Amino acid sequence: MSIKKELFQQVRFKNLTLKNRFVRSAVWMQMASEEGHLTPELVDVYKKLADGGVGLIITGYAYIDINDQPNSRMIGMYDDTFIPEWKEVIDYVHKKGAKIALQIASGGSQTYIESAKHRKILAASAVLNRVTGILPEEMTKEDITHLIETYKQAALRAKQTGFDAIQIHAAHGYLLSQFLTPYYNRRTDEYGGTLHNRARLIYEIFSAIRSVLGCDFPIMIKLNFDDFMDNGEGLTFPESIEMFKHLDTLGVDFIEPSGTNESSGRGLKPAFSKIAQTTEKQSYFSIQVAQIAEQISTPIILVGGNRNIEVMGKLLNETNIQLFSLARTLFAEPYLINRWKENPDYIPKCIACNRCWDTTPNSCILNRKTK
Repeated sequence: MSIKKELFQQVRFKNLTLKNRFVRSAVWMQMASEEGHLTPELVDVYKKLADGGVGLIITGYAYIDINDQPNSRMIGMYDDTFIPEWKEVIDYVHKKGAKIALQIASGGSQTYIESAKHRKILAASAVLNRVTGILPEEMTKEDITHLIETYKQAALRAKQTGFDAIQIHAAHGYLLSQFLTPYYNRRTDEYGGTLHNRARLIYEIFSAIRSVLGCDFPIMIKLNFDDFMDNGEGLTFPESIEMFKHLDTLGVDFIEPSGTNESSGRGLKPAFSKIAQTTEKQSYFSIQVAQIAEQISTPIILVGGNRNIEVMGKLLNETNIQLFSLARTLFAEPYLINRWKENPDYIPKCIACNRCWDTTPNSCILNRKTK
């Protein structure tokens, strides 16, 4: 069997069986209603992804507290009204043989929505956010307890709705990521200082969710292996290894290591450079992520520039990386996985121009209709 074809073989991880090793990584599509409810346009996105052959779909991030919405037109899961509307999507995804996970998140001071000017913003510490210009209030112990409860309740709703898994978003500078980042976390209590303390909230959220979902329901975590910040301001790759090892011992089902946050342009350079279009610079987090995968037993998902099926096949065979996340390529071609399955030598349309991030809602400029 060729290394390319191995990517399309069914694979089982505990209680989650996937028809292939391709994952659609979480993307904020800017298509939900202002209150976070599904729209026909967003439903169509998920149906096309299911039609297109991907094994696992991770939704865009869902806000879990009505008072903590970091972006406009993002999906919500802050009360039970969201449960019925997702059933149509989930049933369709399952009909196509795919699985779907709900990503849940909190914004903290990395909040862009206009209404943030009129409400209290909480974060790890009262530190001015370099990107949004928001000066948040430091979270109290009571605030932290409330936050943990909101994650627990949102995860429970996801299970009741029929999602196959949930993913905790702890990357890219949002609230849980801010707790990991020394620049934004200057606490002197048990949630600040050492890496173990800075990661304590994530550990506690995971444990709280596990307590209500049980041992059989898959819980994923997406978090940075490096903030790519200078002068010791951010989480670094060497120290993050210990965090991944601890998550492994806790029993996390999948980890999707990522990098950078909105406060650091340096970490975005691999993704936003034309050189990323070359085969050598695709799958640009693979070196660090392969090192993580060697040291833990938790299945690892590689995200970042996965556009070459031969590169992914080689990584599957030569490292312990188990799954491969794609986003921009699926903006351009929702049916890409099926096209690869039919012709492993097929070259994707995506050219990594990143113009999809500049559109509202997110879409590939190659697919725009011209008048």
